[in-house]
Amino acid sequence: MPETEGPGVAKVIELIGSSTKGWEDATANAIQEAARTVKNIKGVYLKECTAKVQGDRIVEYRSNVKITFIVEKER
Repeated sequence: MPETEGPGVAKVIELIGSSTKGWEDATANAIQEAARTVKNIKGVYLKECTAKVQGDRIVEYRSNVKITFIVEKER
C-alpha cells in the first residue's frame, strides 16, 4: 500500500480496449492490460464506445477509457 503522508497525487492515462464480445469486455481488457504495469488503479471512466463494422454486423467493440491510479511516493 502506498504511503499516505500529506496530499496524494493521482494520475490518469487514456487507453482503448477492444473485444469481439462487447463494450464491457473491451473496458475490462483495457484495465487488465494496464494492471500489468500500473499499480494502485482506483477507477475507470468510460469516455467513449465505438465499434468496427463489416457488412451488417459489429466485428470489434472498442472502449476508450481513462484509468486513474495513485502515484506512489518515494521513501
